[in-house]
Amino acid sequence: MSTAQSLEQTRILVQAAAAACEDKKGEDTRILELDPVDSGLADFFLVTSATNDRQAMAIADEIEDRLKKQFDARPNSVEGRRQGQWILLDYVDFVVHVFLTERRAFYDIERLRKSARPITPAEFDAELKAALAAKTVAVRKKTPAKSKSSAAKSAPKAKKAAKKTSAVKTPAKKAAAKKTPAKKAPAKKAVAKKAVAKKTPAKKAVKKR
Repeated sequence: MSTAQSLEQTRILVQAAAAACEDKKGEDTRILELDPVDSGLADFFLVTSATNDRQAMAIADEIEDRLKKQFDARPNSVEGRRQGQWILLDYVDFVVHVFLTERRAFYDIERLRKSARPITPAEFDAELKAALAAKTVAVRKKTPAKSKSSAAKSAPKAKKAAKKTSAVKTPAKKAAAKKTPAKKAPAKKAVAKKAVAKKTPAKKAVKKR
């Protein structure tokens, strides 16, 4: 898988995880697009808040279940699930942080990643749709060009084949037409003359006697 395809797949997973946060009433959900220079392996952080530990665990469970069922994606590691104050789901290319509201304010992970670009789920969704639409347009533009070139290549071959078949069939028909009348016409006339010549002397001989 190319780097572009891998990043596109990662964006789709992040989008699904953000939707799971929204469905479980996660608050102030943000996506941080990390700077490649200081991000290490991950491309994105997904950060959301919960009002209590039960909600935090419910959000983490929903993200994990949804990504597993829809994309067969499992976290490389999970931390903090028992306490429910800061649950971390590490999917390698992106990391999910589910905080209790007060814990999020205390650690202030967004401030620590000053070089990251913060995006709301709605903005992220719009960017992903635009990227997929641009990819579709690019694929459609390439497809007709290939079909036209193949049609152009096959046309001269078809013309050559048509010329060869017509060249082979035409002389054979003319030759047959010339031979047929030349043999049959003289044969009939010769037979008629011989029959007349034989019958005439026979009648004259009978009259003289």
